[in-house]
Amino acid sequence: MEQIYVIMLIALGVLAIIDLVVGVSNDAVNFLNSAIGSKAVSFKTTMIVASAGVLVGALFSSGMMEIARSGIFVPHMFSFNDVMCIFLAVMIADIFLLDVFNSLGLPTSTTVSIIFELLGAAVCLALYKIYTTDGTLDSLGTYINTKKASEIVYSILLSVVLSFSIGALVQYVSRLIFTFHYVKKLKYFGAIFGGVAITAITFFILIKGLKGVSFISKDQYEWITHHQLLILGINFVFFLLLSQLLISVLKINILKVIILVGTFALALAFAGNDLVNFIGVPIAAFNSYEIFSGSGISGDAFMMGGLADDSIVAPFYFLLFAGIVMVVTLWTSKKAKSVIETGVNLSRQGEGVEKFSPNIASRGIVRFGVIIGEGVNYILPKKLQIKIDSRFKSVEKASKRSADEPAFDMVRASVNLMVASILISIGTSMQLPLSTTYVTFMVAMGSSLADRAWDRESAVYRIAGVFKVIGGWFFTAIVAFLLSFFLAYILKVGEVFAFVGLLLLLGIMLYRSARKHKQKLIAEDEIKSLRREDIANVNEMISESSAQISKVFRKTSALYSNLIDNLSLQDLAKLKENKKDQKKLEKEIDELKSNVFYFIKNLDDNSVEASKFYILILGYLQDMVQSIDFITANSYSHVNNNHKQLKFNQIRDLKTIDVQLQNLLQLLEDSFKTEDFNKIDLILDDKQVVLDTVSELISKQIRRIRTTETSPKNTKLYFSLLIETNDLVKSIMNLLELFKEFNKLNKK
Repeated sequence: MEQIYVIMLIALGVLAIIDLVVGVSNDAVNFLNSAIGSKAVSFKTTMIVASAGVLVGALFSSGMMEIARSGIFVPHMFSFNDVMCIFLAVMIADIFLLDVFNSLGLPTSTTVSIIFELLGAAVCLALYKIYTTDGTLDSLGTYINTKKASEIVYSILLSVVLSFSIGALVQYVSRLIFTFHYVKKLKYFGAIFGGVAITAITFFILIKGLKGVSFISKDQYEWITHHQLLILGINFVFFLLLSQLLISVLKINILKVIILVGTFALALAFAGNDLVNFIGVPIAAFNSYEIFSGSGISGDAFMMGGLADDSIVAPFYFLLFAGIVMVVTLWTSKKAKSVIETGVNLSRQGEGVEKFSPNIASRGIVRFGVIIGEGVNYILPKKLQIKIDSRFKSVEKASKRSADEPAFDMVRASVNLMVASILISIGTSMQLPLSTTYVTFMVAMGSSLADRAWDRESAVYRIAGVFKVIGGWFFTAIVAFLLSFFLAYILKVGEVFAFVGLLLLLGIMLYRSARKHKQKLIAEDEIKSLRREDIANVNEMISESSAQISKVFRKTSALYSNLIDNLSLQDLAKLKENKKDQKKLEKEIDELKSNVFYFIKNLDDNSVEASKFYILILGYLQDMVQSIDFITANSYSHVNNNHKQLKFNQIRDLKTIDVQLQNLLQLLEDSFKTEDFNKIDLILDDKQVVLDTVSELISKQIRRIRTTETSPKNTKLYFSLLIETNDLVKSIMNLLELFKEFNKLNKK
């Protein structure tokens, strides 16, 4: 029987590696957002500094593993078999949950997930033991340490409110001092700002980053915590002088130094403290097996009181291997980039594509904020308002927008790192379990608000995004508890069969998740390829428009043909897929329309006509998409409502139009793709072919109604398809006429 536990340990080891990958993918947002968003240094330099912090933090992390062994449940109340079920349930649930958040591109707290998973699995087995031993629910407290869970819930609320408020306040004051034209101001205030920021960050390393590391004894850490003011004072004087030296003598931008030091500090603290969230459970399982092996007692009878021994430490080679996996994941994970992109997008300065849709709450808050702003403006003297507004006047950008532009400047990045470091240090010294994810994210959101990055154009989208992320944090706790509770019960009852089955199920789910995320990235790349912002003249505009039109023709052709086929088969599932594909196409056109402001702004002064042409092109493309949307929605609704199937003659007639339309669209796609517009005249000359076919089929249906047709719903659908097809063809022809005319004028 002991062999199955060895297999479980091996499985937990594999799960630990997977959990490291999905966990780092989610938590990378904590320490990379500021450096990547501000582009203070190259991406490669940022990753090297962060990797060094992660590796150092992982190597010296040892004393933080007790939370998995005894922080949530009371070990001596559970048998070895029980704790192995708990650990397996926790790891499977954690991997699944974090992978879902990564796929959605949302940051969540790995601390919250692991604690509530431990709590859920432990409560499940505690209730199982109470039930099987005829105990009472009053004894549940002897199995579970509920204090830690209540602290985590409290920390969520505390982290959200404090971090957002203080981040906003510090950023507002910093912007008043430095303005967006901060280069000149750094000569006068840079040394003081650098002294405060680097002191805060190094203090953070001492208090948070070195808590529990193997090379600092408890006595040394106690001395550090009892002499905090002395350490702060000495550090401030030292870093003040160092900052002045860097600015005056070496001509180094002190903000870059702050950002690099802050990135290293947060990466070190992440690895040093959050490593327990990924490998703490497997290491606890390994420790449990060491205690159990050779006891000669069965796993159901051997109680795990020895697991609470404080002298148990994590083996060094486990930490080294974990650090290497974390660094490799940091460099290679595409899902980590998605999570980072969410944080950067929500704190971006200025306009761009918004990732989240507004909701009732975000609209209400924006309206309330506008009212408050108007009230404040009414009270403040006009001269003071003008003075404050001048401090927030952003730097004029070049006419061209670039993908390499920073999302925000280095002042905000420095404030984000400094405030996050201070708050986490204070929280740790006061023994408050502040989540690194919560603090860093909410500080970034608060500083964005204070920096006027959330204006009337973007606030409703950004606030909706913040609500979605915060809602996800509470969702994490609830789902983590319930999922691990369920999995622990399955493992306890199903034993070996459940163990094998759950591992296979997890493998399938991860595979499907990876495929879906890959498809999502491909779709996003397609949208980005349709969204060029660096077009400067007419020729570039014609070339870019041709590429966009070619893609729309290709997708329209596929949509129309698939829809007619699926309608003829009454295939509701595939018609639903048609609706999804149509929405994707609609989103792509909407992205182009959202980008038209920057497109026009970037064109040279002699390209006013090109701007008008581009706007009209988008209008015709939108007309095409709307026709497809109407056809798709009506077809799906008809089948979904279980109306009578279209008759054979009607389907045959629709296929005739489909063939004609496919030939037309294929010819057009090839012409625009290769920018060979010689065939446009021929196509325009034959434009009446499809339109005449549609007209003829309308007449045929009228004759059917007067003779054999008996279904009003079929007639409604059939006429809708024909009329919208007619509008679709007209939109295509109008687009061709416009393109032909503009192309001729441009050649002149």
